[in-house]
Amino acid sequence: MKTRADKIRDAEAEGLAFPFPDPPAPGEAVAVAPGVLWLRLPLPMALDHVNVYALEDGEAGWVLVDTGMDTPTTRAAWEAALDGPLAARGVSRILVTHFHPDHIGLAGWLCERTGAPLVTTRTSYLLAKALQLDEWDEPPAGAVAFYRAAGYGEAEMEALRARAKYGFSRVCAPLPVGFRRIAEGGVLHVGTREWRVLTGHGHASEHAVLWCEADGLVLAGDQVLPRITSNIGVYPTEPEGDPLGDFLESCAALRRSLPEGALVLPGHNEPFTGLHIRLDQLIAHHTEALDALHGALGEPRTALECFDVLFDREIGDSLRGFAIVEAVAHLNRLCAAGRARRDAAGGVHRYIAI
Repeated sequence: MKTRADKIRDAEAEGLAFPFPDPPAPGEAVAVAPGVLWLRLPLPMALDHVNVYALEDGEAGWVLVDTGMDTPTTRAAWEAALDGPLAARGVSRILVTHFHPDHIGLAGWLCERTGAPLVTTRTSYLLAKALQLDEWDEPPAGAVAFYRAAGYGEAEMEALRARAKYGFSRVCAPLPVGFRRIAEGGVLHVGTREWRVLTGHGHASEHAVLWCEADGLVLAGDQVLPRITSNIGVYPTEPEGDPLGDFLESCAALRRSLPEGALVLPGHNEPFTGLHIRLDQLIAHHTEALDALHGALGEPRTALECFDVLFDREIGDSLRGFAIVEAVAHLNRLCAAGRARRDAAGGVHRYIAI
């Protein structure tokens, strides 16, 4: 029997196209449209890269889209790019699609390095600023309660404590004092192009998606990825949240707003065409996961006990944090839809189907 991941790969082979299959090396660039360069930066994690883009902004220079995580290796890649394929002009703006550290991590450093202002959504800026201030060497009581409620035992809690020192502020350079806001329905002028601002939710609140209708280009960030699914997670900051519901609504909204034939420039993997097919795949993937999870909740389960239903591989220490928040997101979606209920007796949350 094929897994959900197998079905997604099969559907990709049938419907998606990758016109630029060879990614650029760090410090190099590939032209994916006139005046649009694709660069790739290394990440120190299982997902080992993030895509960033440079848009020609006339005589003003380049608009850089996303920035990578603040590590010495990524700074060196940026220095090579700024001295190499981007050297012909300056930098006019640093645009960030969302607040995750692999996208906003070097925004402050690049702003200081180039003198360019930061451009992003208000939620992205404020969340990143708040997370930079939220440093801790030990998980705070609220986080401990959240993960224990999700089913963590002593072994999982010890791994969580060991990773506490790798918080947001450790991989995100200090952000500038101010920023320029973009918001849903706005238009960003870059050189001769107009980019319409759309926003998605679920993976990250108020995630910017930019659409150039005239040239059929979509800067998608992590809102739509071609070969992997964006992590959709519930965190201690909003334990009752329903980000998966938000994500599914955003997929449907983007399908209505954006054309099928666009060239999508994603935050990870390669640029692709087949946007509507991919959005349908993502909706189907999560719908099938919710149905499978509902079917498995004939007996009460914690979020940790749902891994075998939701994931098609063994979840080790390095992936457990992503997996647990995604499991809670699926369970919260079932509860919000009236398909499951939660028993919080003893501080451990167990879910059962309705």
